[in-house]
Amino acid sequence: MKLPKFKSQAFFAPMAGISDPAFRTLCAEMGAGLVVTELTSINAIVAKEKILKKDGKKISEFIEFSEKERPISIQLFGSDIKLLSKSAQIVEPYFDIIDYNMGCPAPHITNQMAGAALLQKPDLTKKIFTTLINAVDKPITLKMRTGVNNSDCYLWKPVAKIAEDCGISMITLHPRTIKQGYSGKADWNMIKELRSVVNEQVKVVGNGDITKPEDAKKMIEQTGCNYIMIGRGAMGNPQIFSQINSEMRSERWSETTFEEKKKTLHKYLELTKKYPTIKFASIRTQAMQFTKGIKGGKELRNKIARAQTMQEIKEKFK
Repeated sequence: MKLPKFKSQAFFAPMAGISDPAFRTLCAEMGAGLVVTELTSINAIVAKEKILKKDGKKISEFIEFSEKERPISIQLFGSDIKLLSKSAQIVEPYFDIIDYNMGCPAPHITNQMAGAALLQKPDLTKKIFTTLINAVDKPITLKMRTGVNNSDCYLWKPVAKIAEDCGISMITLHPRTIKQGYSGKADWNMIKELRSVVNEQVKVVGNGDITKPEDAKKMIEQTGCNYIMIGRGAMGNPQIFSQINSEMRSERWSETTFEEKKKTLHKYLELTKKYPTIKFASIRTQAMQFTKGIKGGKELRNKIARAQTMQEIKEKFK
């Protein structure tokens, strides 16, 4: 299935509590070529849709998004084959891409044979990919890690070939193991190897340790990947996408100033009012991310951590 046209090579990663619709909108406006929702349980989608349907409501009230985010991908997790097919069909009308998660290292995900734990189950993985491809007409993509630990850090390789054979359109590799979590260094050589393992029709996205625009350009040059994906590097700094796009064009760009951060945070706070599903605790966490790299950031973070309202956050971030 053909992928949508991306306006840039830099994508925004799915992150729990961070990739909310307000922040994704900012990333898209600032040049992200693709944004991805937080990982969403297939069980929750099917159960929620039943409830919403009774009230004449749509699943978009559970998984909120804006047309300004397009192209937008929804990331699913869960390995129940029947629920997988049903959930994909429920979300298909709303999203441009359906991404499948085999990268989350969090124990509450891997313990239910989901996320990166599936790297150990090639037969089940094949069923999952085949089910998704047959269930919908939208492109199916995959995000994965390399393995469970250092001794089996090449579990991704057979999975990549299965994905290619099944018709997966794009693969994102975060070259760390489950055991590594977010520690240590991402092994970009694995991304380079992935690009050589699958055919050119399968697009490859590199993910991991991109904290500044130069890193993005370096990853593409070193690995030959088609696109790059940024998660933690975009937290509190959606401007990184416009900076990366300038870097890719060999144009000059400037660091994000405090005034720009403040303006962007205030815009984020305004955008959150449109989305009832964004909890205040998450908004406060997002606001704390905007303090990183500025003078007196630690003190400001402590103040924001004690804020009880949006107005308090605005007043503290002056």
